[in-house]
Amino acid sequence: MLFASFGAAASLALLPLALVPALAWETAPYGVKAALCLLLWAALTGVVGLARTTRRVLVASARRLLAVPLPAPAATGPTGADRWRTPLWLVLQVALGWTALLLGGLLLAMGVALPGDWTRSEAGVTLFNWSVQVSGAWSWVLAAACILLALLVCVLVTNAQRWLAPRLLGPSSAERLALAAEREQQLAERNRLAHELHDSIGHTLTAATIQAAVAGEVLAADPAAARAALRSIEESTRAALEDLDYVLGVLREEQAGTAPTRTLADLPELLDRLRHAGAVVQPELSADLTQVQGTLSRAAYRILQEGLTNALRHGAGGPIAVRVAAGPDGLELSVLNRTGTGPSAFPTSGHGLPGLAERVRLLNGEFEAGPDGAQHWRLAVRLPVRQSA
Repeated sequence: MLFASFGAAASLALLPLALVPALAWETAPYGVKAALCLLLWAALTGVVGLARTTRRVLVASARRLLAVPLPAPAATGPTGADRWRTPLWLVLQVALGWTALLLGGLLLAMGVALPGDWTRSEAGVTLFNWSVQVSGAWSWVLAAACILLALLVCVLVTNAQRWLAPRLLGPSSAERLALAAEREQQLAERNRLAHELHDSIGHTLTAATIQAAVAGEVLAADPAAARAALRSIEESTRAALEDLDYVLGVLREEQAGTAPTRTLADLPELLDRLRHAGAVVQPELSADLTQVQGTLSRAAYRILQEGLTNALRHGAGGPIAVRVAAGPDGLELSVLNRTGTGPSAFPTSGHGLPGLAERVRLLNGEFEAGPDGAQHWRLAVRLPVRQSA
């Protein structure tokens, strides 16, 4: 009822424009003028409903005032015949609003006025040459009936709007597809961010834990090595904080800064941090890493970062062999480490390798991870993307 009343009140701003042609046609009968005014009023109201902003306001108002679960309109908006659903809703809302205001107001006024003459023993109502005379207690009965009818009108108008809202303000078939595509894109972006956060924070915490242990062991005997380990912790955690700030900004839908980019050019720095953690790294880099650019280079860095993190967490010590081979048709990556026999000191989430496999699949690459002989674990990836010149 309140929603319909707002629509009726807002439509008054268009009434003067609708009256102009009717007033200009002086010779027309009164009925023709009234019909022309109503038609123009409805047409102007419908034109307002064509604006995309109007639909957004109506959807938000229907959700709040009618408690109808309507999704937010898609960014593309309705097309074709679906564009006329909002104007139709607006015209019906105004019509229902004026019906509720006039009919409900009339019935309510009758319900209040009829008992006022009970002390004079008789009351009457005259409307359009129709009159009724009541007296005594019947005036109270008729007044109660009028009030109940006014309430019924309000209920019917509200239910009519709740029935119409999903059909006229709800998403069309094309909008449902657009909303599903937007939702899929949001989920894909969130999954990508989750992978980035897992790789960055997971590696940093693993390396920092090991480096802190190394610094504690050599603090008295080799202060220089302890300071180097602490500097490495500082550098790695600062990089992780940059990644964390960016991801949280995106998840909060704030204006996030530029995404931190880690590429194969940063691989030597990553290997140095592992050496500061006490790991023995044997790199085999057969190409100039700076020549590999774009998505390929960023994905390769994250894949190697996750592979090296797993080697630190679950390996049994010994050297970690890292191989990067860039060819004319793609990029080959591998990490080989000794496997441990006892329980790992680090818990596992179970998302690392599946996340890597998904990342490689999106790049149409080949992924392999598993035992390599009796004492080694091997991660091998091939990304079939041409090397950038």
